[in-house]
Amino acid sequence: MGLTAAEAAALGEDAATRIRTFRLIIVLALELRTRMDQLLREDDLTTQQAALLTVIDALSEPSIGQAAGALGTTHQNIRQLADALERKGFVRIAADPADGRIRRLATTPQSDATWQRRSDADQRRVLEWFGELTAVEAQDLFRLLLKAQASVRAVATDGNGRSDEQAS
Repeated sequence: MGLTAAEAAALGEDAATRIRTFRLIIVLALELRTRMDQLLREDDLTTQQAALLTVIDALSEPSIGQAAGALGTTHQNIRQLADALERKGFVRIAADPADGRIRRLATTPQSDATWQRRSDADQRRVLEWFGELTAVEAQDLFRLLLKAQASVRAVATDGNGRSDEQAS
């Protein structure tokens, strides 16, 4: 995927496989995002917004920084997503009671009702997308993707826990 024979030979088989795997993950992620965006459009949501709502519920009123860390993105990006979700009625942004400089995120009853209505159909669609995988393959893929995510996050920090972006 995307390597010439000369590039692959220069890299070696192992490195070429890793580069091709990275490129395939990017292509698949974009395709999945596009398909999910199409499903979510009826509720005026995007895949990124849905991911943020999932993180907010999972972390129970996280700060914007905590949500950014969980999604591997920037504070600014989360703030933009949260502002859009607040305008749509899916999120409440409030000052932290202990430190007014920190903004906390919480989902709203509208968000809860939307996901109660959508969740079964959305999960069925995701199961269709991954339906060609056996149970063992699905477990292996999940484990390997978690391992890759941990590796990316470890390499992307400078030893002080700061990301590449924060360190520069």
